[in-house]
Amino acid sequence: MTTAPERPSAADRPTGPYVADGPDDLVRRFVRAGDHVHAAATMSRPNALLNAVCRTFAGSRSLTVSTTAVHSSAHALALSGAVRKVITGFVGDTYPAPRPNRLYRELAEGRPFEMEMWSLLSYTQRLMAGALGQPFATTGSMLAETDLRHGKEGVLHQVPHPEDPERTVTLLSPLRPRLTLFHGVVADRRGNVVAVPPLGEGAWAAYAATDGVLASVEAIVDDEVIAAMPDRVVIPAARVLGLCEAPLGAHPQSLRTGGLAGVDGYLDDYAFLTDIVAACKTPQTAAAWYEEWVGGIPDHAAYLERLGATRRSELVFPAPPGTAAAGKTPSSEGLDAAPSEQEQLIVLGARAVADLVRERGYDTLLAGIGTSHMSAWLAARLLADEGVQVRVAAELGLQSMDPEPGDVFLFSQRHAERSQMLAGVAETLGGAVAANPRCLGVLSAAEIDPGANINTTLLPDGRWITGSGGANDIASSVDCVVIALASARRYVPRLTHLTSPGLRIRDVVSQFGRFTRAGAGAAFELTSWLPPVPGRGRTEADLPDGPETAVRDLTGWDFPDGSTGVGAFLTDEKAVTTEELSLLRTMDPEGFYR
Repeated sequence: MTTAPERPSAADRPTGPYVADGPDDLVRRFVRAGDHVHAAATMSRPNALLNAVCRTFAGSRSLTVSTTAVHSSAHALALSGAVRKVITGFVGDTYPAPRPNRLYRELAEGRPFEMEMWSLLSYTQRLMAGALGQPFATTGSMLAETDLRHGKEGVLHQVPHPEDPERTVTLLSPLRPRLTLFHGVVADRRGNVVAVPPLGEGAWAAYAATDGVLASVEAIVDDEVIAAMPDRVVIPAARVLGLCEAPLGAHPQSLRTGGLAGVDGYLDDYAFLTDIVAACKTPQTAAAWYEEWVGGIPDHAAYLERLGATRRSELVFPAPPGTAAAGKTPSSEGLDAAPSEQEQLIVLGARAVADLVRERGYDTLLAGIGTSHMSAWLAARLLADEGVQVRVAAELGLQSMDPEPGDVFLFSQRHAERSQMLAGVAETLGGAVAANPRCLGVLSAAEIDPGANINTTLLPDGRWITGSGGANDIASSVDCVVIALASARRYVPRLTHLTSPGLRIRDVVSQFGRFTRAGAGAAFELTSWLPPVPGRGRTEADLPDGPETAVRDLTGWDFPDGSTGVGAFLTDEKAVTTEELSLLRTMDPEGFYR
């Protein structure tokens, strides 16, 4: 472990920030034991700097780290033993699909680190308050009935509404790290840092940091290059304490560059991400992965050498002319096969979303990650074929998305390139969602109760799931549909943990039909029916023989007055069509969501 000297005075750096030899040099010079360090969350987290933090402070259990999500290579924070506490909104895996990670089974008990969990927008609002020099932020998230509020005494406050004493306002204390780590495209030696949308939390953490920013970039360029693009500077020189070059500094995540200063962008390294998920299945393989890619190498240059030139060149995006695209090409193979249980769920979810758009005129779908975003994408495609336009957004800043077939990752740079607007969390979860009464949220659930309250945090045995991400923000502010495979373990009478409120959930879609209700507080009833197909260990012989049996056997919900949970006006869903299945399998040729 290294203890850094005090922050250099202005006299020590009259011509700009300290320019380091690399991320490890930068971290050793500025980061101290006990610091609160923030890892800025665009779609390009400062992973080279985080790896340097892990190497420098391994075993110290001394740091507080805030970052919107802990996934992929950020699992090194847990494996290094460098961190005492993490402030975040999501802990788990995101690729190829969102899921728990074995490293965090005991997270609720403070192992491998203490954890303070927020929703994505409320977390960003805390950074904004710090950046704007405000004593508090206000939020419409983190409603009183959710368990996300627990353990935040002194940070989260409910006060009477000044215009209506019967109502309350939720105040959040600012989030102010000492140092913010940021990875950008390029910078000059004065410290001006260029980044390209989508920007996630944006530059708020750079201004919220009490001392300033440690920045890595793909390349340090001449002052004149940055002077020619002042509109692209996201972090000003005055905020930057130290700077270094770190090519592929966001790897295994992606970086969009817009070709600025001749710097190539790159895609998420899906093979690398898949290897991390596989490695974390046992303590031994997780430790071996950490030693190979973080702890056992001296610096970022050695990391790049280990990746190899061929692998690095395959990630370049957009691909150079004459180069084969580095993605999976959709195939027609298997399109005539019967739908799987998961495919039927996604199609029924898409139909429910499309029906609500037609009926209620929603103009935006906020796609939560998982089967939910697959249903949102499919609904938008089906509606477009009818001439009905609805815009799809994702929480990190992608708006009016046109997802590229063959890439199922919600936050892929391929989708960013095909979006009509690229912004950040505040503009998306705030402007396009919370402030937009015509937005429909499309969510998934690990547990859902008869009131449509959602749990994505803790299992009944205390094991960690993933956390809220943006789900609490969405469910707290707009009408929603939940897409969730029915089982007695998922459709539960009572939640283990209430992550997101159910008051604004309109429909809950299962693999055998749609549950609807007259309004908040009313009981859900199954109002459409399609016989389920084999899946999750169930054969044809095990399938329910009718809607009442399906509700009884595949949910654990309680219904009032002895009701079977089946509505009086149950309608039959048509079988999944060839068109629906073809579109879905074109979007997901590898079958990650089958």
